[in-house]
Amino acid sequence: MLVNNPGLTYEIRPLAKEEWEEAMALAWRTFKKFEADEYGREGTESFLNFISDTTLFKVFLNGGYKVFVAVENGKIIGLISLRDTNHISLLFVEEEYHKKGVGRNLIVYLREYLRTREHLHWCTVNAAPYAVEFYYRLGFFKIGDEMENDGIRYTPMKIMDA
Repeated sequence: MLVNNPGLTYEIRPLAKEEWEEAMALAWRTFKKFEADEYGREGTESFLNFISDTTLFKVFLNGGYKVFVAVENGKIIGLISLRDTNHISLLFVEEEYHKKGVGRNLIVYLREYLRTREHLHWCTVNAAPYAVEFYYRLGFFKIGDEMENDGIRYTPMKIMDA
């Protein structure tokens, strides 16, 4: 999918295996900048362990963990991933691209993927405190109160087609 926004053109597509490290580095940089302070040491270590886990990479290689990226001029500027078929696991956008529609367009791409490939018309996310308002603006709604697991705080949310 090619996205043309004023002053910004990028492609959204599946992640290539050679891009894994670059994508996870983006997730880590963005997490540290915007979320790590919310989680403290335990949550930060949990997140780093998750994105550094070689098992996760193997599951990705086998097609069990889908990752899609926004790419501008060969550089990954955002990513979104799916686990358990329709649960958003990661959504990160480089800081300089915040509030330019990249995150929203990654969600649009993912939802179209779910409709056409998986024949699903809904998805869930465990939204970080930093991202809850973003998901509300896109039409997600809470399906539970804020929770914590391994130091990671999140609000379970869901979106369905109208």
